[in-house]
Amino acid sequence: MQMQALHIIGEEHQSLAAILHAIRYMLKEVAAGKLQADLKLFQAMVHYLDAYAEKRHHPKEDLLFEYLVRRTGEGADALAALAVQHRAAPERIGALQQALEDYLADTGRFPDFARAFDTYADFYRSHMLLEEEAVLPLVRKYLTPADWTAVDAEFRAEMAANSGADGKAEDFSGLFSRLVNAAPAPIGFGSGPFTG
Repeated sequence: MQMQALHIIGEEHQSLAAILHAIRYMLKEVAAGKLQADLKLFQAMVHYLDAYAEKRHHPKEDLLFEYLVRRTGEGADALAALAVQHRAAPERIGALQQALEDYLADTGRFPDFARAFDTYADFYRSHMLLEEEAVLPLVRKYLTPADWTAVDAEFRAEMAANSGADGKAEDFSGLFSRLVNAAPAPIGFGSGPFTG
């Protein structure tokens, strides 16, 4: 069994956790007066959370979870909670984006943005833990070799269609690299500011 889909989900969780950690670090440093805020970097990172996490990552998870539902009723409560959380994604990211827009318009609103981000990040960490501790072990347990062949193919097709190589979709791998490059050390390479 390949289980390539699980590897992809794991890598995406790592990338998302890295962006959440980077923003949290930068917010603390800005609040302490140790770092000048890179507003374009904040914008790019929040965009990444919206366009990649909410719009690309969650649909792949939903697809994987559908295979689990076909195999067992185990984990139904966790899956129901995750489905509600995925459906609430536009509202959740919208609150963060609004707080960022308010901060960009008035730098005195920095504490509001920091609080909005903490709310978002705290939710996201618990969300990923629910997936990793309650659902993904069940996926490993119940999906059949045929399921893995099918889901891996669907994941590969989604990634190929949205790779950005054809200019029709955003290159999130490239964006992630640019974010890491611009982020201050020790969380990034410190070559900022972010230029887009």
